[in-house]
Amino acid sequence: MPNSIMNDAAAATAFRRLLAHLQHRTDAQNVDLMGLAGFCRNCLADWIAEADGTLSKDEAREIVYGMPYSEWKAKHQAEATPEQLQKMKESVAKNAGSH
Repeated sequence: MPNSIMNDAAAATAFRRLLAHLQHRTDAQNVDLMGLAGFCRNCLADWIAEADGTLSKDEAREIVYGMPYSEWKAKHQAEATPEQLQKMKESVAKNAGSH
């Protein structure tokens, strides 16, 4: 179904479910999300801030993480390995021209 046909209420419900899922799955590291899908929680926060136009990046990140980003990072973010960083770099290169 094309995005233009999607009901805004359904999209909002699905989006809130995605946020809850990402907040629950703290084991899913951003670097791994970037490596596999070319986007992560920070990207999602950036998209929220851009779409809203009034939110700062920090405010949008708090929406995505369910807490201040610095707190989430201290509790849940592991140091990225060189392999993870290389996979992320290759994946991000595939994003060129996608948005």
